Amino acid sequence: MHALRTPLILLALLGAVACARADDSMGHSKHGSAFDTGLRQKPWPMEGIGKAHFPVTTKNDEVQKWFDQGNALLQSFWYEEAERSFRWCLKLDPDCAMAYWGLARTGLSWSTGLSDFPEVKRYKDFLKEAVRRKSSVTERERMYIEAWDDAMRAESPDRVKTLNQKLQEVVLKFPDDVEAQTLLAMFSIGTGNAMGTEMIVRDILRKDPDHPGAHHTRIHNWDGVFAEQAIASCQAYGRVAPGIGHSNHMPGHNYSKIGMWHEAARSMDAATRVELRYMNERLALPFETWNFAHNRNYLCYIQEQLGMAAAALQGANDLLSAPREPKRGTGPEYGASDQGLVAQIRALVKFERWDDILKAGTIQWPEGDEYKVMRAYAETLAYIGQGKVVDGRSRLAETKELLRAQAEARKTAAPAASPMPGLALPEPYIVEMNIAEGLLAAAEGNLLDATRFLTEAAATEKKLRDSDMYMNDPPDAAWPAMRLLGDVYLRAGEHRLAIEAYERALKQERNDAFSLAGLAQAYFKSGDRDKAKQNAGKFAYIWSACDSGLRWKAEVDAFGLSVSPVPCTPAPERPYATDAQTSFGPLNWEPFAAPQLECLDTDGKAVRLDDFRGKNIIMVFYLGDSCPHCVDQLGAINAKTSDWDTENAIVLAVSSATPESNKASEKLGKLSMRLLSDRDHANARRFTSFDDFEEMELHSTILIDTKGRVHWKRTGGDPFMDMNFLLQTLKRMNGKSEIAKAQK
Repeated sequence: MHALRTPLILLALLGAVACARADDSMGHSKHGSAFDTGLRQKPWPMEGIGKAHFPVTTKNDEVQKWFDQGNALLQSFWYEEAERSFRWCLKLDPDCAMAYWGLARTGLSWSTGLSDFPEVKRYKDFLKEAVRRKSSVTERERMYIEAWDDAMRAESPDRVKTLNQKLQEVVLKFPDDVEAQTLLAMFSIGTGNAMGTEMIVRDILRKDPDHPGAHHTRIHNWDGVFAEQAIASCQAYGRVAPGIGHSNHMPGHNYSKIGMWHEAARSMDAATRVELRYMNERLALPFETWNFAHNRNYLCYIQEQLGMAAAALQGANDLLSAPREPKRGTGPEYGASDQGLVAQIRALVKFERWDDILKAGTIQWPEGDEYKVMRAYAETLAYIGQGKVVDGRSRLAETKELLRAQAEARKTAAPAASPMPGLALPEPYIVEMNIAEGLLAAAEGNLLDATRFLTEAAATEKKLRDSDMYMNDPPDAAWPAMRLLGDVYLRAGEHRLAIEAYERALKQERNDAFSLAGLAQAYFKSGDRDKAKQNAGKFAYIWSACDSGLRWKAEVDAFGLSVSPVPCTPAPERPYATDAQTSFGPLNWEPFAAPQLECLDTDGKAVRLDDFRGKNIIMVFYLGDSCPHCVDQLGAINAKTSDWDTENAIVLAVSSATPESNKASEKLGKLSMRLLSDRDHANARRFTSFDDFEEMELHSTILIDTKGRVHWKRTGGDPFMDMNFLLQTLKRMNGKSEIAKAQK
C-alpha cells in the first residue's frame, strides 16, 4: 500500500508543478525570455525604408524578403521594427541562422554598443543560437556570425576593434559585398580615421548611390569632426529612406551643427511627423518609441533658434501631456515627459519668460533631487531677470546647498548607487553656478566679478565641448556661456569685448541668432555700421519667420539699418514653414482612434465601442478564467469599481472564451464588468494583444476616452496590476490632473 502511495504522491506533486509552470507561462514565449519582449505582431512590407540586399541561406524563399527588410531597417537604427522582420524570418524558417544573427544585431550594434549590460543578455542569446547553426550557412555568412561571436568573447574595451578586424577579413574575402563594407564603415566611426571611413563610404556609393547605410554612416562619421563633409548625404538620406524618422533626424542633427537652421527644422519636423504617423498607424504611444520624444525635443530647440518661441513651447507642452509609463519609476521617464520638461525650461529661459517660470503651475516639477536643482537654478535666473537681486541671491544659495548635499551623498555612495560616486560637483553644474553668479554680479553692478564668473563658466563649457562631454543632442542649456558674457559686456558699454565674446560664441553655436543680434548691436554702437548691417542681415535671414514681439528683433530693428536677409550657410537651404510639412504626417501628439471592437456579450449580443461613446473605457484582454494572474488582475480592477464610476469609466474584459463560458464562470461571473467574447482573436489582433509569431494571446490593459481614442496601453506576458496608476491616468484624461489644469 505504501509502495503504491509514494508514486501517486510524486505524480500529484509533479502535476501541481506542471500546472504552476503552465500558469506562469501563459502569455510568455515558449522559446524563452529572449522572445518575451519586443514587437510581437506580424510585419508588413514597409515603404520608404531604402534598399539593402543581404543574401542569406534559408529553406523558405520568402525569408529573403523579410531579411532584406530587417537589414534595411538596421541601416537606419530602427531596431524594434528590424527585430519584428527577423522574428518573422524565424516563423518561416525556425532554423535560419542568419535570422538569429540579425536579431543579435538589433542589440549588439554600433549605436547600442557591444556591452555586458543585463538588458543585452537577450541579444547574446540570439547570437548563441546563430552560432549553433553556423554550419548550415555559406562561408560568407559564417564569417559574419563568427565576427560578432569573436567580438563578444573579447574583453569589453577591445570588442569594437575585434569586430572591425573581423569585418575587414570579410571585405577582403568578398570585395563585392557592399553590406560588409557598410558594416566596416559604421564600426570604423570614432577610431580616429574619419577620412579612411569616408573612402569606404565613397566606394559603396559608387556601387550603390542610394545605399541608406552609406549615407547614414557618412553623417555620423563627420559629426563632431567636420560636419560640412556630410552635406551631400544629408541631402540624400531623407530622400532615400523617407519613411524612417531617423533618416530625417540625422540630417537635421547635422544641419543644426553647421548653422543651417531652416534646413535643420525641415528635417527634424519631418522626422517628428514620420515617427508620429507610424505611431498612429501601429498603435504605439510616445513612451514606446524613444525616437519620437527625442525628435520633438530637438525640433523645439531648432525652433527656438529660429525665434519661433510659441512653436517650441507648444512642442514642449505636447511632450508633457503625452501618456506616461510607470515602469521607469516615480519621476518622469526618459521619454516624452522628461524631454518635454527639458524643452519647456530651455525655451522659457532662452526667451526670458521669467514670470512664467515663477508662476505656480506653469512648470510641473517632479519629485527628486535632480529636479530640485533644476527648479532652483531656473528660479534663480528668473529672479535675476526680473531685477530681484536679493531673491536671486537667496535662491542661488539654496541651489548651492542642494548641490552640496548631493555631493556629500555621492562621496559615500557605492558605484552602483550613484552614476558619479566620489565626484564633488559635476562640471555642468559648475557651469550653471558660475553663470548664475556672473549674472547676479552684473545685476549688482559688479562688472569685474560678473566677467570673472562668466569667463570661468565659458572655459568649463569649452572643456566639456572639446571632450565631447557637453550635452548637445540637443543642448539642455538655453545658451552658450560665452554669449552671456557678450551680453554683459554689451550692457556695460564694452563693445570691443562684447564683439570678441559674441564671435567666440558663434564658433560654438553656428549662426546663433541671439549672438548675431548682440554682434549687430555691438558693431553699431562701436561705430562700424557696415559690420552692423552685415550681422543684422544674417540675423534677419535666420529669424525670417520669427514670432512678433521678441526683444532681440526689436533691438536690431531700432537701429533702422534697412537690411535684407543675408544667407550665411555653407550650402543653400529652403525656408522652414510648418504648414508645408503636412505631407509627412501630424506634428502634435494626440490620442489615436481605437481600432474597431466587435465582440459578443454573455447573452451572445454584439458589442461595439460606439455603444459606450461618452464613457471612458478600461479594456482588458485576458487569457481566460483558467489564468490565475488574469483572475487576480480582474479582481483588483473590480475592487476599484467606485473609483472608476467617479471617473465615468466602465470595464470591458475580453477573452477568447465563449459567451456561454463567460456567463457560467464562477470565478468571474460576479464581477461588475462586461465579459466579452473574442473567439477568433480578431479583436486581440486589432488591438495588438496577440502574438502572431507564436499564435497566442497576450495580456493588455487599454484606456480609451469618451471619444473612442486610445490614451494609454500596456501589452505583454504579464497583466498590468498598478490600479493607482490607472486611476491617475483616468484623471489626466478627464483633465483633473495638475498638468492638465495648467495647460488649459
